[in-house]
Amino acid sequence: MPKVLFFTNLASSIAKAIIKPAPADFDVSIHSMSLSGSEKTELMRDADFVILFPGRLEDEAIQAAQNLRLIQLVSAGYDQMNLELCQAKKIPIANNGGANAIDVAEHTVAMILAYYRRFRELDPNVRADNWRAIDTGLTTYTLEGKTLGLIGFGKIGQRVAHLLGTWGVELLYADAYPAPPEVEQKLNVARVELDDLLQRSDVVSLHVPLLPDTREMINAQTLSLMKPTALLVNTCRGPVIDEPALAHALQTGQIAGAALDVLVQEPPDPQNPLLQLENVLLSPHTAGITFDTWERRGRFIFQNLQLVWDGQPPQAVVG
Repeated sequence: MPKVLFFTNLASSIAKAIIKPAPADFDVSIHSMSLSGSEKTELMRDADFVILFPGRLEDEAIQAAQNLRLIQLVSAGYDQMNLELCQAKKIPIANNGGANAIDVAEHTVAMILAYYRRFRELDPNVRADNWRAIDTGLTTYTLEGKTLGLIGFGKIGQRVAHLLGTWGVELLYADAYPAPPEVEQKLNVARVELDDLLQRSDVVSLHVPLLPDTREMINAQTLSLMKPTALLVNTCRGPVIDEPALAHALQTGQIAGAALDVLVQEPPDPQNPLLQLENVLLSPHTAGITFDTWERRGRFIFQNLQLVWDGQPPQAVVG
């Protein structure tokens, strides 16, 4: 019987929903992410699998593992994991395989529409008896006819393209790895160089992992290429953006606005300039989190663990 440890800070009801699809012959136990490194180390010594949410684990716990076959993340991001140590120990790490791609993609589209239609201001204005405080005929916009640029075209980027495929938008993407021609044709999307995408897009949406070459890829230089009417959307990782450069671009009208689900520091410093700007729409790193996502992620997780237990290679390996 494989021993499976689930370290998490999620509510008990959510953690139980994630492990609901576990095979009956898997010994699965849930433990608080707030356990000390030494407490995790004791549990890890004879574990076959570890599930993590959030995706981080102390080095001493990884070092102690004698039988570990896979570290399975509930999330898509893996930037908090010590990849080099896991590689040295020959312990693969897998993310959720895009199980939350639809959730992040829907949130991305919702943020674009909320910004274009000024929902952040309209709702409180109605409640405060300011029925026509905003002239929407001058200050809201139609998505149809716009050019949407996707930076990163993995499962989430492709899902955004799928959702907007019937909205009458031109779809561009920039990615070091081109999608198969049949995917580009099906989604009616064109691959272009990053500079070209930034210059042409009305909306730029970020869907890249946090890696050395994506950290602060949106900076003063890349922001200078964007249209003054452009909206920047980030639902991936905060450090992909140079925040002081973005704040300056927004304050000076270099770009029109930003919709951000993620920030460099989470929760942010209340003095962060981005929090003071009216042309910024914010959400608290919740793009991938919905009621419906947990069991979907759980199904992928335990299918992956079963593959490894049966002697097959895992899916969605990131390190």
